[in-house]
Amino acid sequence: MVNLDKYSSIFIANWKLNGNSSFLKDYYEKLKVNSNNCTIICSPSIYLKSLKGNNENLFCGAQDVSSYKEGAYTGELSASMLKDNNIDFCLVGHSERRQYFAETNDNVNIKSSNLIEENIIPVICIGETLEQKEKNLTEEILSTQIKYSVPNLANHQNALIAYEPVWAIGTGLTASPEQAQEMHKFIRQKFTEKFSESISSNLSIIYGGSVKPSSAKNIFNQPDVDGGLIGGASLNANDFSDIINSI
Repeated sequence: MVNLDKYSSIFIANWKLNGNSSFLKDYYEKLKVNSNNCTIICSPSIYLKSLKGNNENLFCGAQDVSSYKEGAYTGELSASMLKDNNIDFCLVGHSERRQYFAETNDNVNIKSSNLIEENIIPVICIGETLEQKEKNLTEEILSTQIKYSVPNLANHQNALIAYEPVWAIGTGLTASPEQAQEMHKFIRQKFTEKFSESISSNLSIIYGGSVKPSSAKNIFNQPDVDGGLIGGASLNANDFSDIINSI
């Protein structure tokens, strides 16, 4: 399992349903990683074998994993299969999975447990919708997701949390640095309640939600923001490089 304590910040490129072989070649030629940070590229599953890592500060990640370990589940990829392909990280519970594929907190918990058992670090995504935000339900939603999505065997060394306000994903809207800090601080407090102060204080909580090179530095300089889960901007290697080198 990757030693997360080595890195000051963690940045993840989530390509979603994008990319092809020529895209990968061009991307890695342009990508400029930061030796102080952990950088993770999450591609569609068909390209996982083509991803490049260096086992130092550049790693390969998957966008999802099956909740099943084996069996008659056509089209699924298990945690052990990801491990067999040298995958070190995996997104779980991304808002698009929750919205379009009916992913539940229980699903996320099972998937995260399976990944940890295979020494793969789950990136557990949590966040509220615009409707929930406008109804002042943000803290309630986050508390519920933390309670039920995060397995009891998780800690600061084997799991990451990604706060992605759903209202800021693909909308061009971004939480202000102050809003991001407020929510990350709240999440850390909830982890103190669920686990312990030592786990929560060392836990890496990254932010996702329409981050661009122009907004990156102010967001990632917040004390409780430990990096970013980058969607659209990560499809441009130069923009993503600017983001991961912003601090």
